[in-house]
Amino acid sequence: MEENIREKGKEREEVRDEELLQLVLFRLGDEEFGVNILQAREIEKLDQGLTRVPKAPPFVEGVINLRGEIIPIVDLRKRFGLTLPPLGYDSRVIIVEVRGAPVGMLVDAVVEIIRIPVSAVEPPPPITKGVDAQYLAGVAKVGDRLIVLLNLDKALSPEESQELAEAELGDA
Repeated sequence: MEENIREKGKEREEVRDEELLQLVLFRLGDEEFGVNILQAREIEKLDQGLTRVPKAPPFVEGVINLRGEIIPIVDLRKRFGLTLPPLGYDSRVIIVEVRGAPVGMLVDAVVEIIRIPVSAVEPPPPITKGVDAQYLAGVAKVGDRLIVLLNLDKALSPEESQELAEAELGDA
């Protein structure tokens, strides 16, 4: 009995010592996605109107002025080629850092912020090794849920980031 207690205590200690990853979880349609909270600056409701940017990629909805900072808004549903109903009341913009620049990710809803052990993250499955796999950082198993983790640096290619920056400058 004493041995079982020691083993359980040791297991709890190992869980506490294990490196944790903190994620912002959000929904696109019925699927859950996550990004590392270290890349997320804030979560906003899209209360203000978007300003369209000429010649921007089709998944870029426009730009917003957030406390004096011009931020491009990317509709992740369009970026990933998902056909979903219009945005609703729960839709949010997650302001993240992509290659050192702020980008707003338009999502259907922010679900929660969680901490998971790094060991719960596995590389993307081999079947996803196509073009769209570049957006994936891994898949996290959390209980009976599977959460797709995004690689934000791949959400916008360097060329697209440059095009967007040039369009913003031209708009100013």
